[in-house]
Amino acid sequence: VQLQASGGGLVQAGDSLRLSCAASGRTFSPHGMGWFRQAPGKEREFAAAVSWSGGSTYYPDSLKGRFTISRDNPKNTMYLQMNNVKPEDTAVYYCVRIPDLWGQGTQVTVSS
Repeated sequence: VQLQASGGGLVQAGDSLRLSCAASGRTFSPHGMGWFRQAPGKEREFAAAVSWSGGSTYYPDSLKGRFTISRDNPKNTMYLQMNNVKPEDTAVYYCVRIPDLWGQGTQVTVSS
């Protein structure tokens, strides 16, 4: 039972990036899923969440309109589409099967 996040990297401000979170085993059903991020020297913060069906999504006000979370249940994969990234988006991004199954993080670095 593992979550594997991928898709991070070094990008420039204004670019787009898509993170993926793949689950091994039957780890998606029937849970909500989410993304958190942790910037250097800061606490981990909520970035996005999606309901089991994918019909409901949740974002902090600061990320609405730029980030889009989605999931493909048959593929046991979740995504985070990040558009118009900013240097302040630099962080390690973690996927989570709500409430408490965490994957390892993927580093996103945005240069100005």
